[in-house]
Amino acid sequence: MGGADKGLQGFQGQTLVASVLACLTVQVSTVLISANRNRAAYGRFGYPVITDAEIYRGEGYAGPLAGLHAGLTRCTTEWLLCVPCDTPCLPTDLAVRLAAGRQGAPLAVATCQGDSQPTVCLIHATLLASLGNFLAAGERKVRAWQARVGAVSVNFDDPRQFANFNTLQSLTNFVEAQT
Repeated sequence: MGGADKGLQGFQGQTLVASVLACLTVQVSTVLISANRNRAAYGRFGYPVITDAEIYRGEGYAGPLAGLHAGLTRCTTEWLLCVPCDTPCLPTDLAVRLAAGRQGAPLAVATCQGDSQPTVCLIHATLLASLGNFLAAGERKVRAWQARVGAVSVNFDDPRQFANFNTLQSLTNFVEAQT
């Protein structure tokens, strides 16, 4: 995104994060926003804004797992549904389908047409210690941790629901293709 904050980029008349929030707030009882910059802007959405733990930020960019860890640390429910801010077209039944498809596993990951979406996942709160230990050991790979804890894949059919935008051009191209 050329240094721009992804979640605050415009998408269909609102920001990417507002689109994600619109999808999630009808699926979950509590929302947390993980952001390490522009916290005031994210705070305007009316939900608690959490940041990665200092221990991980001091060691360089800890990646999405540090955000997952922060979410699990502040989670007050048994399960944490995690989604990235740059995936604004998520399924409206995401939480229900991940929960139903987890087959007793403590972690369910969305998969679409064979492509894993590792940051779109449902995580049981008991995995906090495992994730903390993984990060403390210097590990940062999302898929490696998920494999270690026995994550299961839950299949979704529509790849448009998992379109994510890492560049302004990809965002522009998607919007133009939809019109």
